[in-house]
Amino acid sequence: MRLTPPQRIFGLCSGLQVGQMSLADLRLQGMGKKEPSPWWNQGIRFECQQSGNCCTSRGQYGYVYLTRKDRKNLAEFFKMTTRDFTKKYCARTDGYFHLVENGSPDCIYLSEKKCTVYEARPTQCRTWPFWPENMSAKRWNDDIQSFCPGIGKGKLHSAEFIGEQIEKQKKADSE
Repeated sequence: MRLTPPQRIFGLCSGLQVGQMSLADLRLQGMGKKEPSPWWNQGIRFECQQSGNCCTSRGQYGYVYLTRKDRKNLAEFFKMTTRDFTKKYCARTDGYFHLVENGSPDCIYLSEKKCTVYEARPTQCRTWPFWPENMSAKRWNDDIQSFCPGIGKGKLHSAEFIGEQIEKQKKADSE
């Protein structure tokens, strides 16, 4: 494979293969600059307090979106086919599958502030509160921290773990 001059320069300077980092990241690295650390680089304490707050629609947080894998896991949980689960418990909006709503703002699987499908809960539920859109300092401090009583309690989750959760949610959002 023949490399173009910018690819050769960045590849030689950084030891990276082309495609591993964006051009902007490569430029920053080439100038000796690093991306700023996220505000959560020392980790965040979080432990679910079973308030049910995150299982209740509020404004833009309306649907529980489901990946194909989420639908498969929930179908297995209910001992049914993915097709039957999807027909019975899912709707599709703007091309995305989500759990049906039952006229209540609560998730259909929330009962007495407990998740009745916890072992098979969807990715969106597994990654809460570490969603990409929640991780700006302003959003976290102004909205998430006051909404979720588990913030600041329990286990200290490392920046690495938080980054993994963000990536899992980004992947699920693109499926």
